[in-house]
Amino acid sequence: MNRRKSTMDRKTLAMNTTTTIAIMGVSTIVAEAFFHYSKNSTSVAIIYVLAVMMVARYTVGYIPGIIASLFGVVFVNYVFTYPYMTLNFSIDGYPITFVGMMVTSGITSALTTKFKKQNQMLNEREKLLMEAEKETMRANLLRAVSHDLRTPLTSIIGLANTYLTGEEYLSVQEKREIVQNISEDSNWLLNMVENLLSVTRIRVGDASVNTNPEPLEEVVSEAVMRFHKRLPDAQVKVRVPETFLMVPMDAMLIEQVLINLLENGVYHSGVQDALELYVEQRDREVVFHIRDYGKGIEENRMETLFDGAGTDNNASGDSHKGVGIGLTICKTIVTAHHGKIWAVNRDKGAEILFTLPLGEEKEDGE
Repeated sequence: MNRRKSTMDRKTLAMNTTTTIAIMGVSTIVAEAFFHYSKNSTSVAIIYVLAVMMVARYTVGYIPGIIASLFGVVFVNYVFTYPYMTLNFSIDGYPITFVGMMVTSGITSALTTKFKKQNQMLNEREKLLMEAEKETMRANLLRAVSHDLRTPLTSIIGLANTYLTGEEYLSVQEKREIVQNISEDSNWLLNMVENLLSVTRIRVGDASVNTNPEPLEEVVSEAVMRFHKRLPDAQVKVRVPETFLMVPMDAMLIEQVLINLLENGVYHSGVQDALELYVEQRDREVVFHIRDYGKGIEENRMETLFDGAGTDNNASGDSHKGVGIGLTICKTIVTAHHGKIWAVNRDKGAEILFTLPLGEEKEDGE
């Protein structure tokens, strides 16, 4: 530990020394050029004050700024004050100038260093808050996974045992229903695994994704097609902007978000009415709307709908009762795209909206 600290101190000292010499050296060259044409030592003093600010900004601690202040004051007297190349602090009025410049440089250095330290503290606090939020989301995600995977697995095991132990007593219709239920729960499990695989595409370190400009209409079309493969009887009305839009995104992840939200609308709306999926352009972003005409969302679940708390821990026998992992992963993916996701209740049914920024792609198309 002490060796590591000593190594860091040496690195800091080397960096401070190099930075201070470089900034003061460049400032001296600029001051010399300026003084050569103007013969104004007051303006030269301002250059050194600015140099002190730069030293305080790009070094660590107070000492480099103090040293730079002393260097500036002495150098103005030695190089740029008559008689040149001579230290003379007895010139009429110069002691006041000396003290004024020293105080100004010292205060500037101290304030700059203080502001830099405060900024570092704020950044560290922000990182801690982000880490805490990630931990909370991870805990909620694990809780949602434990429920959404356990319920269909329990159902599959129970149905399989029923089939095996009572095969000779079951009618053909009953056997078909059992196999169909096993198939539905298996597909639900497959969907959960795809969701988990989607999350692994997001870099854990900075919670961001690699995006490329993708044609909006094709991404929506692909998502709806994949959704219909899972739920062929579900109806979806789709509307996209007439303008051709290229939106920065990870297409596979956004398709997964759309599929999750559409399936959520089918399973939780409580009605068989057609869903609506439409996209609109607003300023520098696109907004996706997924609307159902069912029973809506309970108001007391709105604030925690996307953090995994939507799972009904008392649900049993129906793997589709818990909102669970689907909406949690939707939020993770949308947030990683620097977008927002939220839900609202309408006069009839509910609507989930999420945004994706257009970024520079919009400007390129203008």
